[in-house]
Amino acid sequence: MVAPSPYSLIATDLDGTLLRADDTLSERSLTALARAGRSGARHLVVTGRPAPRVRPLLDDLGCTGLAVCGQGAQVYDAGADRLLWSVTLDRELAETALGKIEAEVGQVYAAVDQDGVDGLTLIEPGYLMPHPTLPALRVARRDDLWCAPISKVLLRHHTLSDDELAATARSVVGSLATVTMSGPGTVELQPCGVTKATGLALAADHLGLSSGQAIAFGDMPNDIPMFEWAAYGVAMANAHPELKARADEITTSNEDDGIAVVLERLFD
Repeated sequence: MVAPSPYSLIATDLDGTLLRADDTLSERSLTALARAGRSGARHLVVTGRPAPRVRPLLDDLGCTGLAVCGQGAQVYDAGADRLLWSVTLDRELAETALGKIEAEVGQVYAAVDQDGVDGLTLIEPGYLMPHPTLPALRVARRDDLWCAPISKVLLRHHTLSDDELAATARSVVGSLATVTMSGPGTVELQPCGVTKATGLALAADHLGLSSGQAIAFGDMPNDIPMFEWAAYGVAMANAHPELKARADEITTSNEDDGIAVVLERLFD
C-alpha cells in the first residue's frame, strides 16, 4: 500500500515552472494536479503576475479558488473575481526608489502593474515587455505610470544583467520597497515586506492550511521566501542558481513537466 502524501497544499509558480515557454500548460501537468486534487490536496498558483494577467490561466486550470498574485501583494478569489486582500506600493516611494537606482546605474526603463482585478500594465517609452504575449499599455512619459494605485514596478536596464540590477537596487532602496527578481528581464519593486511567502501564508490561513503541509515549486530568486515558508521546496532544472541552493529537491525543467514528475511520485 502506498503511503499517503504528506502535502495537502501545492504552491506553484507559473513562468518557468508550471508554464512552458509558450505560456501553455501540458496535459501531463494538468493530469498530475488533478490527481493530487482528488487525493485532497489544494493547488495554489503563486505568481508575480497581477490578477488580471492570471485569470485566463486559472480558467485553463479549472481553478475557481484562490491564487496569490503580484509577488504576494494580492490574494485573488477566482470564482468571485475579486481580491480578498491587496496591498499597494506607495507611488511617491516608488519614484524615490527609482531615483536612487538611476543615480547609481543611469537610466532604467520602468513599467507598473496597477492594483485591482481590472488593473492595467503600463510601460514607459523604452521598456520592453519580457513576456510579449501579455497585454500592456504604452504611456507617453514616466509620470503617466503613477496615474492610479499600483502593486509593483518592473525595471529593466539596457546593459546590466538582472542580477547586477537587482543587487544595486537592493543596496540603495533600503526600506522604500522590496526588490525581487522573478524572471529574465524582470527586476521588480514591491511594497516593503511583501513577498510570495506573505501572500501564500494569508491564502493558506484562509484555507485552514499551514506551512508544514505545503510543497512549493519555483524557478527564480523571488521564490526563495516561498521555499523558506513551505515544508519542502522543489526547484526546476532551469532554475536560477540562488533558488537551487535553497531547494530540497531539483526536478526536471518546466519544458519536461518537472512538477508532474514530483506529483506523480507523491500522489500515485
